Amino acid sequence: MDDHRISDALWVPSPHFDARPQRDISLIVVHGIALPPEILNPLPVLAFFQGRLDCAMDPYFEALQDVRVSSHLVIGREGDLYQCVAFDQRAWHAGVSQWQGRSACNDFSIGIELIGPEEGPFTEHQYTRLQQVCAVLCQCYAIPKDQIVGHRDIAPGRKVDPGADFDFERIRRD
Repeated sequence: MDDHRISDALWVPSPHFDARPQRDISLIVVHGIALPPEILNPLPVLAFFQGRLDCAMDPYFEALQDVRVSSHLVIGREGDLYQCVAFDQRAWHAGVSQWQGRSACNDFSIGIELIGPEEGPFTEHQYTRLQQVCAVLCQCYAIPKDQIVGHRDIAPGRKVDPGADFDFERIRRD
């Protein structure tokens, strides 16, 4: 970790972030994303987070025309790691959300996107990389491991990722 960035992540900066309202970082939110849903390639996702997705490329992208979102990290199918927003900044990944009585989860969370269908399955490489990254983040920011949750947990009824079968216990192990 160096200056709120993971040193071995490829830096792909997003303009879609702002300052956290306070320094509290106490939650990790795991997401699943593929653009379009059947393409398991990180490049369209990274372009989307950079505001550079060519929405004319695929009919699926038309609904994304004016959407501005980002995530701190993206993990590809082979475990490749990309960072789009420094951890001390607020990425725009959670939307309308609530966790343990606190709303606006973007204010106090780190967002990690796994490339794949929203409900999985995800690869062994992704689980391994996610576990490694979460261990570092939990240590650096004193985040309890039970505070690693899915998007579906902070936005129930609105989001389903990373799926009901996602193995959080595997990620929370030391």
